[in-house]
Amino acid sequence: MATPTSSQNPVITRWIPAALLAAGLIALGAFIKGGFSSLSQNARVVTVRGLCEKEVEADKVTWPIVSKEVGNNLESIYDKITSTNNAIVAFLKANGIQDSEIEINAPQVLDLQADRYNSQNVPFRYNVTTVVVVTSSQVGLVKKLVVKQSELLKQGIAIVAGDYNYQIAYEYTSLNKIKPAMIAEATKNAREAARKFADDSQSKLGKIKTASQGQFTIEDRDQYTPDIKRIRVVSTVGYFLDD
Repeated sequence: MATPTSSQNPVITRWIPAALLAAGLIALGAFIKGGFSSLSQNARVVTVRGLCEKEVEADKVTWPIVSKEVGNNLESIYDKITSTNNAIVAFLKANGIQDSEIEINAPQVLDLQADRYNSQNVPFRYNVTTVVVVTSSQVGLVKKLVVKQSELLKQGIAIVAGDYNYQIAYEYTSLNKIKPAMIAEATKNAREAARKFADDSQSKLGKIKTASQGQFTIEDRDQYTPDIKRIRVVSTVGYFLDD
């Protein structure tokens, strides 16, 4: 009688699929373990913010010099406005302001008799506002002239002050020059915060996972010194934590 081959052995035949299944389960388990290990590693992330603030002096100023004339004759008012504007421009140029920094706006004429909402009798029909605008990078000089403008009173020129529509505006226009250094400092501060967190959690700080830069904001330092600006930026950075 012939001896059956291994391929015909029912015991071996029955165990082959079981062995293959077991091997597959072992391999699958290894992959699952590796996957959870990777997931756990990726989940260990700390996200921190780094702040950088800087105070700078404004490098541009816009100064509206406002004067008003009232009367009943527009031609006479026009002559007064012309004389007033010429005196203001002469004052500015005598104190170091250049022609290119001076602009005379068109006068604004208010006909009080034509105002249907005004039921009161007014002594003058016309109220005319004229504005000479100084736009300059000579911020320090303009600040001195704002104080010195009282000299115009000696010439009979009354400058209107306190009008909400005509406030002195200070700006900082050189943000691009300081952006790189501020971003670097904000990122450095974020890394220091992340390193402190890692030390406290007995971990090591790994590579950057995510990073985003917030918007730059420019504000007056306070209401009394609008020519001093506070610039602020916040960087948000996520770091991996290693064992």
